[in-house]
Amino acid sequence: MAVPPPIFVSIASPDILFYLNGTRITLNASEIDPDATLLDFIRSQGPGFTGTKLGCGEGGCGACTVVLQSKHPRTGILQHLAINACLAPLVSVDGKHIITVEGLGDSDNPHPLQERMWKMSGSQCGFCTPGIIMSLYALFRTAYSDPTKLGRLTVEDVELKGALDGNLCRCTGYKTILDTAKTFVGEYLAKAQSISGSALEDKDFVVPINYAAANMDAGEVVSADCCKKHHGKPDPSDLNTYMSLPAQSVRETLVPKPTIPNGCGRADCCQLSSSNKGKKHPWFPRFTFRSYKPGTELIFPPALSKYIPKPLMYGNEDRIWLRPTTFNQLIDICQASPDIKLVGGSSEIQIEVKSKAQIYPICVYISDIPELFAVSLPTPSRSSLHFGANLSLAELENICQTLIDAPNDTSNYAKGPLEAICAQLRYFAGWQIRNVASVGGNIATASPISDLNPVWVAVGAKVVARTPGRTVELGMDDFFVGYRKTRLPKASVIEKIVVPLDGGPREVVKAYKQARRRDDDIAIVTSCFAIRVDEEGFIRHAKFAYGGMAAWTISVSKTQAFVIGKVFNYTTLEEALGVLAEEVDLPYDVPGGMPSYRKTLALSFLFKFWNAVSAELHIPLHDAGIALATDAQDIISSIHRQVGSGRRDNSEPYAQEVVGKPEPHLSGLKHTTGEAVYTDDMPLVQNEAYGALVLSTRAHAKIISVDACKALEMKGVITFISHNDMPSPKANIWGSAALDEYFLAVDEVTAYGQPIGMIVAKTKHEAHRAAKAVEVVYEDIGPIVLTVEEAIEKESFHPQYDRRMERGDNVDDVLASVEHVAEGTTRMGGQEHFYLETMACRAVPKFESGEMEVFSSTQALTDCQRWAAQVTGVPRNRIVARGKRMGGGFGGKETRPALLSSIVALAAKKAKRPVRCMLDRSVDIQISGQRHPFLVDWKVGFTSEGKILALKAQLFANAGYSLDISGGVVDRALAHIENCLYIPHVELRGRCCKTNTVSNTAFRGFGGPQGMAVAEHYVEVIAHRLNMDIDHIREINLYKEGQETPYHQPVLDWHVPRLLQDCRITSEYDRRRAEVDRFNQEHRWRKRGLVLVPTKFGLAFGIRLLNQGAALVHIYMDGSVLVAHGGTEMGQGLYTKCCQIAAQELRVPLDTIFTSETSSNTVPNTVATAASTGSDLQGHAVHNACVELNRRLEPFRQRLGKDASLATLAAAAWADRVSLSATGYFKPEGLDYEWGNMKKSGNLFLYFTQGVAATEVEVDTLTGDHTVLRVDIHMDVGKSLNPAIDYGQIEGAFTQGQGWATIEESLWLRQNGAIFTQGPGAYKLPGFSDIPQVFNVSLLRDAEWPNLSSIKTSKGIGEPPLFLGASVALAIRYALRSARKDAGITDVQEFRLPLTSERIRMAAGDFLARKGTVERRVGDRDSFFAYI
Repeated sequence: MAVPPPIFVSIASPDILFYLNGTRITLNASEIDPDATLLDFIRSQGPGFTGTKLGCGEGGCGACTVVLQSKHPRTGILQHLAINACLAPLVSVDGKHIITVEGLGDSDNPHPLQERMWKMSGSQCGFCTPGIIMSLYALFRTAYSDPTKLGRLTVEDVELKGALDGNLCRCTGYKTILDTAKTFVGEYLAKAQSISGSALEDKDFVVPINYAAANMDAGEVVSADCCKKHHGKPDPSDLNTYMSLPAQSVRETLVPKPTIPNGCGRADCCQLSSSNKGKKHPWFPRFTFRSYKPGTELIFPPALSKYIPKPLMYGNEDRIWLRPTTFNQLIDICQASPDIKLVGGSSEIQIEVKSKAQIYPICVYISDIPELFAVSLPTPSRSSLHFGANLSLAELENICQTLIDAPNDTSNYAKGPLEAICAQLRYFAGWQIRNVASVGGNIATASPISDLNPVWVAVGAKVVARTPGRTVELGMDDFFVGYRKTRLPKASVIEKIVVPLDGGPREVVKAYKQARRRDDDIAIVTSCFAIRVDEEGFIRHAKFAYGGMAAWTISVSKTQAFVIGKVFNYTTLEEALGVLAEEVDLPYDVPGGMPSYRKTLALSFLFKFWNAVSAELHIPLHDAGIALATDAQDIISSIHRQVGSGRRDNSEPYAQEVVGKPEPHLSGLKHTTGEAVYTDDMPLVQNEAYGALVLSTRAHAKIISVDACKALEMKGVITFISHNDMPSPKANIWGSAALDEYFLAVDEVTAYGQPIGMIVAKTKHEAHRAAKAVEVVYEDIGPIVLTVEEAIEKESFHPQYDRRMERGDNVDDVLASVEHVAEGTTRMGGQEHFYLETMACRAVPKFESGEMEVFSSTQALTDCQRWAAQVTGVPRNRIVARGKRMGGGFGGKETRPALLSSIVALAAKKAKRPVRCMLDRSVDIQISGQRHPFLVDWKVGFTSEGKILALKAQLFANAGYSLDISGGVVDRALAHIENCLYIPHVELRGRCCKTNTVSNTAFRGFGGPQGMAVAEHYVEVIAHRLNMDIDHIREINLYKEGQETPYHQPVLDWHVPRLLQDCRITSEYDRRRAEVDRFNQEHRWRKRGLVLVPTKFGLAFGIRLLNQGAALVHIYMDGSVLVAHGGTEMGQGLYTKCCQIAAQELRVPLDTIFTSETSSNTVPNTVATAASTGSDLQGHAVHNACVELNRRLEPFRQRLGKDASLATLAAAAWADRVSLSATGYFKPEGLDYEWGNMKKSGNLFLYFTQGVAATEVEVDTLTGDHTVLRVDIHMDVGKSLNPAIDYGQIEGAFTQGQGWATIEESLWLRQNGAIFTQGPGAYKLPGFSDIPQVFNVSLLRDAEWPNLSSIKTSKGIGEPPLFLGASVALAIRYALRSARKDAGITDVQEFRLPLTSERIRMAAGDFLARKGTVERRVGDRDSFFAYI
């Protein structure tokens, strides 16, 4: 039980005062759960306050971002800080103003940022959008109110300084978000400064819309006669946009316009009417944007300007929060209660409490103590920087940068330590963390991979700490003594940090860090080096510190001692590297894994530092790995992203009145204002409870007992459910392709994280605490199987699936007679979906006839209905499954959500009350499944000219503990293993490995990308074997029109050859390829790669019966139309496209069409929205329903005239007793392929969506970092239903594919089979800084599709571009070929995805990598991680 110090009780109050969106809030915090965060409070306010989302709970995704407006405790300057509401304890907001996305505007009166983000298609699923809006809002407000910004916002502020590093988006590909933000770049004050130096405010001052900064300043030539054709440099004020800004919407006019040619795609194009020819047409954005007036934003509440913070105390018997306001109060608390937990920025404690089940009875919030923010800059008599322990990381960076920028002739201090601090802080987390995390807290937590602690050690910083009665000064060189242990005395508080800046002109200080991605990532290895070399070239001082090489931050004392006294030259470096290699020789099974990479990085950083010292002190290094003139700079510098740019076609040549127009997402404005309602945003109803899952903590074990007694006695707990609550044992069995798993484990668990039960309680926190109290006793069963290799060795396969595909002659005979045979193994890891909205469900029993409504974040509502009916023991007609929208899906919400929704439905039945559950990110990752890891053994036969004649391959997918739909995934991999190549003789086999991991499931691409990756591998091997250009090998083996695939389907409407040629020309591929090759000859440590990669993706479900769609369309007598269909909306724009189809067919404006939700009682027996078939199936069904309604209305059109409004027609039809409601149904014909039939039986797919990408990268071979310099994508999407949406799908899919192939790596703990990468801290997605620096997208036009019978001749686009993202990895491989050649390695690099920084660095194969390689020794255990 927590007992507060008596000395503090008498002066403390439980009342917290703050403002929320301008409204005063006073809380008696003693009535609040002490575990509650600011996010919990905001969302508890119900409708109007649910825009702030829970995405990860660890401050890594930015979905919970809000703006904290307050006066700086030292300077008094008004500050606007983006913070993570999911981490902020309520005590932290006392005396402050919190602004959420709802405080900016709503749909009726949006903030200019919200409006532009919508109109520029910066939102798809919308779940991340409010957080991104708030991060940008903080940036804009800071540009206006912070004197150091001089009233100015630059492009660099938006893109290069980390403003959005703390935000993730899984849908858009980021480019449209950045372009939206850049429209706000410019001057923010009417005059930057008055004569007196104070900022002038002008409430009427408008920040001009910056089209140029947003890549909207140029047009492109489309025809010789078009108004877009111009000579000379265009006037920027007259220019339109590269962006796909939608043209004037039909919403803005009551009368539809007739279909007319579209020319360049502009509404006012000179091609649209003969009378326009010869006239000059101004180019302007097609949307009118609201003006931004920074002087009219929410003010800081005047009452808070006078607010004096007072001591606070609140909590319960388990946990108490204290908030002292003076340093003396804090010392008194420490004296009375030495075992307290000090909390500064709260960037770590919430994770410890929530994810690691840490218990801290007394927490003391210390960030409102002014003394801890003190700063003392260097003076003429003192060359050191002193700052309080509560100084935020963001403010420390600003202070250091200001000191660095000071003229050298006016500064008497060394700038090396300051530069090292800034180098580390630039990539230290996102701004939301840096704004609140304190330096003292970062030191005290003693993380072994801290970015800053090596700096403090290397520069000789000191910590000044206070204890009751004394002050102690501790040097940082021996401050860290163990894992998370320091020399701080018990009950002490870090008061300040002292950084010496007296190193002199001959001292050099540099810091380095390497992570999985450059921005917002925890370090793999971090380091700082300080060295002083005298005038004679002797080393007089050396301090080398590392993080990530031991359980705490270390100095490499042996290496330091070795170099001191030596001459600074290459020989000393070479010998020092040998000493260092022995000193940091990690064991093979080192915690954290990657022993070879970490050791190699340690060596590489010293190598980089030595060259930096050489350059800075002008001491030449001979033979220091420098063979080329460019090497020195390449070694010293790091890869940095430049300001991004790019273009889209800005054309809609196939647009009709509504269909084909680039309309923004119909829910987009609600996304940006926070008004869009997701499953967990739905208001609570009476007696509603929360569910929390109890998961297995073993990968394979018998369940001896499950005891929930302690949990049931805890506060707020209502009940516990297990398999015993099922209506029958059979009701507990479920599955997709096979009934082979349990909803709730019975006698055995076969994967870590498998559901065992659910606690139901009154609140979310109560449910989670009780779930951890359920006691499960296990008995482990044998060794666990985690990897594909282990499954093959043990012959552990799912018996229901063993697929074969053959065509042509006997492949073994062909391989025996062909000129050349090559073989290899392709390995591809999995990929976490990381939809920003985790799985969520809400079950509401109706207490009559067993009826129940189940609201689920799912792509497959019929599955939700089916399994809920089974576990509650009622017919399906008693269950209504409903879904309005999802915050992303990507296939991960196709089958697996039924696991959660069924358990929640069972809980609601037993508890006799509504129950909701939204999974924490870690739980979602543990139970939801991932993209399938694959291992493929292949053999190809080919001629000396490079013609491929035969392919034999065995595909093994890691399916996990149950089959789910893994068979379908392998089917599609088999069907795409040739990609765009015609191979006459093929023999393929696919198996699903049964392992003790999560059951893997559908993911965007559904096996197609894995199959196509194999094709790229064997093509690379063939080119290498024959010493031919890989583009030539692809070209001579491309399909020709009408040639048949391995499944005997003719390839029709084949546009890949043209797409390759178009992309080759527009990307200037041949010129740039020559430049890349020349670059690689001139650079040893920096390499570039450029590839031209095609894709062919089959569109249709692989099972014939799933290819059907249904719709229900109502016309009301006011002329409005309600459209329902079997598809679900997850951000892909299906609702928008279907509404466009309805508006087009019914000849009405788009704003008269509405889709409310998808529901099993409006459209029954639906198929999952998946396989990129949504618009093909559901759009066609909507079309057919509208055709039927038009048929019924035709007599009334004949009677009332063709211009009669729909309202008039509807009223007349109703009066004549004609139904205004129609169903629509669609089933595509010709899908008659028979799996297992090796002869020709019918088509597997309706058509192929095709595309090409030219991708260029640059690689730092010393670290493994890379950046994507440029991407040009050309896609054949048929006649686009909505170009704005399709462009977004292409960019988003590419970025997701880039992540799969390069950054995203799922890791399992070898010791217990648990997945290690359970959140954004360990699992990294591509961020804003990872997308191509130049990102161009073009849609095929002026083509014919005579065989395409899809809706409006469009093509599915959600999945097909994803494989093009893998071109980034292929370009990296191209770059590495040059690096490996320099290192004397001539064989083909192992093909394993993702091609992470670790694999890039080690593949380079240079002398440092060889020296850093850690071999497995006799007796060593398996590696720390399992790569499944």
